[in-house]
Amino acid sequence: MAKVKVYNMQANEVGSVELSDDLFAVEYNEALIHEVVVAYNANQRQGTKSSLTRSEVRGHAKKPWRQKGTGRARQGSTKGPQWTGGGVVFAPKPRDFSKKVNKQKKRYALLSAISTKIAQNQVVVLDKFGFENPKTKEAKAFVDAFKFNGSVLVVNDVNDKNTLLAVANLPSLEAKAVSNINVYDIISNKNVVLTQSAIKSIEEAYAE
Repeated sequence: MAKVKVYNMQANEVGSVELSDDLFAVEYNEALIHEVVVAYNANQRQGTKSSLTRSEVRGHAKKPWRQKGTGRARQGSTKGPQWTGGGVVFAPKPRDFSKKVNKQKKRYALLSAISTKIAQNQVVVLDKFGFENPKTKEAKAFVDAFKFNGSVLVVNDVNDKNTLLAVANLPSLEAKAVSNINVYDIISNKNVVLTQSAIKSIEEAYAE
């Protein structure tokens, strides 16, 4: 088991914690992480884009003028795509973009992503994370204390209302509960902060 330092929100070392190798030293699997992230992004798509084809637009198919003798280009209908208000060529229609990934793949991909962050020294362990007042300046003081370079994801066991309000106005800081994190959250943020309660929740949820 690897032993890592535990800090408080003022960036002072307050102890240490041992991380299970079965959960936090998982081999990096780029192909699997890519598969899960692609599926996640695909599942975020609504797939509701829709336009009308020439057979669906309102109007009639009457020939606007005779074929020859007018000096104008021949036209068969005002519902064609070259007309204002006409149909769209290869019009997009609602479709389902969702992809399925089984639970074991999601589980391994998440642990692989977290383990990689730990191996790259991009994970900080906190004794606890929270704010008495929903103040942005308190959240900013936390970020400044650790001198984070890049975006920060804080993973807590649960997040109260004050915590969510305090981080809401900081685009580089995000707080999520263990039950809501996914592989995309881990890899899209440069720094990951785990609370001790979050580590315990991960061990309980993902231990075989």
